[in-house]
Formats: sequence, structure tokens, C-alpha cells
Amino acid sequence: MFATAAAVLFGLALLLELLGTGIQDLVTTRTLALAGLLCLAMHVAGYGSGWGRRRR
Repeated sequence: MFATAAAVLFGLALLLELLGTGIQDLVTTRTLALAGLLCLAMHVAGYGSGWGRRRR
């Protein structure tokens, strides 16, 4: 789940970078890229992977 979110954030950052625009001053390509890296790190760490406790 976090890997999909990271892919969407990276795609949005790339699109904004290619267009040369930003969404006001709060959301820039750098903030989207950092959010994507955070999601990717959480995916690699195992969060949201569905490998939780086993149900009996």
C-alpha cells in the first residue's frame, strides 16, 4: 500500500517538475519527493504489507 502511494507521489512530483509548476508554496516537487521517500521507507520497513499477527 505504501509502495503504491510512493509511486503516485513520485509521479505527481515528476509531472509538476516537467510542467515547471507547483501547487502554491506548500506543495512543491521536493515535498512530494520527500513524502514519496517516506512512504517507500515505510513499505521497506514492513508497514502496510499485511504481514501482521496470524488469526486462529
